[in-house]
Amino acid sequence: MERRLFVLAAGAFIVAAVLGSAWVTGQFTTPTVDRTEGYVSELAAVDQPWTRLFRISDVLSGVACLAGVALVPRTSRERSQEPFPERSRECSWEWAGWLALAAFGLLTAAGGLFPLDCAALSDPLCGQRGTSPAHVAHALTRVLGTGAVLCAMVLLSARWGARASWLFTWLTLAATLLTVVTLVVGRGVGLAHRAQLTMVAVWLVYVALRLLVADEPDETGPRIAPGRLGGVGGARVRADDAPAWSGDGDGGAEHASAACAGHVETGGGGGEPHVVVQGEGPAVLITAGLAGAWFHWDAVAARLAAGHRVIRFDRPGLGLSPCAPVPPTLYGEAARLAALSPAHPQQVTLVAHGVACWHAEAFARLHPLCLARLVLVEPACAGERRPLPFAGTAGRWLPALGRTWGAAALARLTGPPAHRLLAGVPDPSGVYGTGRVLAAVAGEWLARRRMALDLRTLRAEKPFPDVPVTVLSSGDPDGCVERLAGELGAEHVHLPQTGPRLQLRAPQAVADAVAPA
Repeated sequence: MERRLFVLAAGAFIVAAVLGSAWVTGQFTTPTVDRTEGYVSELAAVDQPWTRLFRISDVLSGVACLAGVALVPRTSRERSQEPFPERSRECSWEWAGWLALAAFGLLTAAGGLFPLDCAALSDPLCGQRGTSPAHVAHALTRVLGTGAVLCAMVLLSARWGARASWLFTWLTLAATLLTVVTLVVGRGVGLAHRAQLTMVAVWLVYVALRLLVADEPDETGPRIAPGRLGGVGGARVRADDAPAWSGDGDGGAEHASAACAGHVETGGGGGEPHVVVQGEGPAVLITAGLAGAWFHWDAVAARLAAGHRVIRFDRPGLGLSPCAPVPPTLYGEAARLAALSPAHPQQVTLVAHGVACWHAEAFARLHPLCLARLVLVEPACAGERRPLPFAGTAGRWLPALGRTWGAAALARLTGPPAHRLLAGVPDPSGVYGTGRVLAAVAGEWLARRRMALDLRTLRAEKPFPDVPVTVLSSGDPDGCVERLAGELGAEHVHLPQTGPRLQLRAPQAVADAVAPA
């Protein structure tokens, strides 16, 4: 999918270059604008006959440039958190370069929305009756856009270290300086301005060609900065006996059965997951809900670690786990739980939250011998709505989209504040500021209806085992949780309204459900 994104991004930059060069035809359609002394922007002035055509071209050119920046995949070096200062500096240059190019696209589009009132240099009468705010805004966006594209050229050329990029950068800078000089002198402004725009278009085509021959990025998993693992005392990362994979359909169930018996085959999962294990004793496996991470369960794990072996993990793309190349499925998640459970004849106490309660119930029905106790925290209700028709296709694109510069920028802007608003706790590892997590959350949300349908089918085919079940909830307006507790023969514990995540607001209640007195 990354290769396709490279092609799409390259195509967007070529479109931006072509539409940004629409002024070439204007030399023949708008003779009133002086080719030697008039700005190119004068072709789109309100009083010119083809103003709408050139304004639309400018807007679409800016939008295409923005789309190109957003779709460029980040390479593994850029996605990693390198501890070396010189490489961090290079990554910062690339970040700043793409942001400057995105600003150029935004300003180009804005220039098309706010045109000149008249041909400023070609029409001697222009400006005698004053200028409108749109006229001033257009001049400002053009000046800022020129500065933005020059910054992008310099920063990206410094990052790439390519002679061709530096050549186009210096030629564009020279044409810009020539435009300023001719404006001061009062002769040849149009020629210098056209030379400048030509070099910008050539550089955009060069960027497109560079993307077409770029190496496809590999997913090596997130790099963990020292001291940013999160967790509580005694927590450690286990990556030796906890392979991650994502199955599909009944094949995933077969792998899960092998896992519970002490053997597991990995496949299709995008690498090993981030697993945190602490304490010794009977195994307790914790699976977080939608968009959840391992550190949301720190308080619960701390209470259980004194007498249990507490296992927490991040599903593909979430927390510190690498992405999976396929969308999540109910059977795949049930198989993942089986792979993380202790080998037979040991059994595990499974704690699940939200949508992950569906995974836990599927695990219980498919592998009853693996389960000692089931604790469902605020379980989600499996509704009757049909799966979204586009969910499968979108789910296959999301891992690649999550590794683009656009996803990274969006995640950095919205992820941390959204997490703090919804969870009420800080993010110790900064995972919610990454495009990878943003894409994984979207992928799990899109897969909800398919998982609910599979769970309803599984309920009709597989009986629920005779194991102790506790359901914790702080609200049940439609009675869905109460019905679920009745169907599973569970003890339903009603807790006061403590917030959206009981494991954060009432960790002792969750710990008591796992290890009742």
